[in-house]
Amino acid sequence: MNKALINTGLLTQIRKVLTQARHQLQQTVNDAMVQCYWQIGQLLVNEEQQGRERVEYGKQQLQQVSEKLTVEFGKGFTVRNLRNMRAFYLAFPIRHAVRAELTWTHYRTLIRVENQQARDWYMLEAIEQHWSARALDRQISVLYYERLLSSKDKAATTHEAAQKTTPLKTNPRDFLRDPYILDFLNLPSQLALESELEQALIDNLQLFLLELGKGFAFVARQQRVKTPDQDFYLDLVFYNFKLKCFLLIDLKLGLLTHQDVGQMDTYVRIYDQHEKDDDDNPTIGLILCSEKTETIAKYSALADGKQLFASRYLPSEAELIQQLEKERALLVADALDKLNDEE
Repeated sequence: MNKALINTGLLTQIRKVLTQARHQLQQTVNDAMVQCYWQIGQLLVNEEQQGRERVEYGKQQLQQVSEKLTVEFGKGFTVRNLRNMRAFYLAFPIRHAVRAELTWTHYRTLIRVENQQARDWYMLEAIEQHWSARALDRQISVLYYERLLSSKDKAATTHEAAQKTTPLKTNPRDFLRDPYILDFLNLPSQLALESELEQALIDNLQLFLLELGKGFAFVARQQRVKTPDQDFYLDLVFYNFKLKCFLLIDLKLGLLTHQDVGQMDTYVRIYDQHEKDDDDNPTIGLILCSEKTETIAKYSALADGKQLFASRYLPSEAELIQQLEKERALLVADALDKLNDEE
């Protein structure tokens, strides 16, 4: 007996309908949960504001509410979760500011950010960049917002964080950071070969793309570029869909030199001539190094800030915090020197 052939086109259409329905259902449930927890947080805060804000009373009240709700509605209403709902309302007191695109796990992560401007910025970035809750947690833990403030024009970044009404200018400097945190690689304090760093980045490509920032896609590793008399091999090549250009990354261990800058300048010029299409913007080159000096940055092609850039990579969040504290101390010292000069 012959079996009827299945119409694969029909199956594809049915799968599409089911997938969309599941997604819509998930979004609806998620939105209802987030709105529900916001309202519970509001009720808890309003109760406290009725003259019952004493610490001991608050503890007893939450414990009793937790026990009752757990019996009636099951898990999810521990004292800790109720405190999170309360903190959620306090962090987002305007109901329409709560966005349906994010899950409760996203919001539990966001309420840890005390700086309201930073918190709002992280929320909007998580929506725009489709960050998972885990990705959002990682970006907060490595001080993504603080690094943007220190590496970009502060006025432009503040405006972006507060308003988010206009797209970022298509300036490569706005899409590159300094330093990059490669904590996910578990790098040893000293690497013997640049190829080891390259392999580690490839092995953790998804996390490296997250660290790179907006709009980057991987193109090639050790890409071969032919010229009439010589072949060149580029460590890593990416494409940025917002800038509409290629990004070449050259990995360097140790101190950045003029030769490194000159080599990257050559790579960028060759790539522009032999690889990029007419509708692509000029290629940009990033030298990712473990050390760099102000002299090289000031007296080389890096100073133009148009197509060539250099950024440090740091193996851990601890080193990032150490560097930020060092930079903050230098700023304070400079300010004190200026005050002394005025006196």
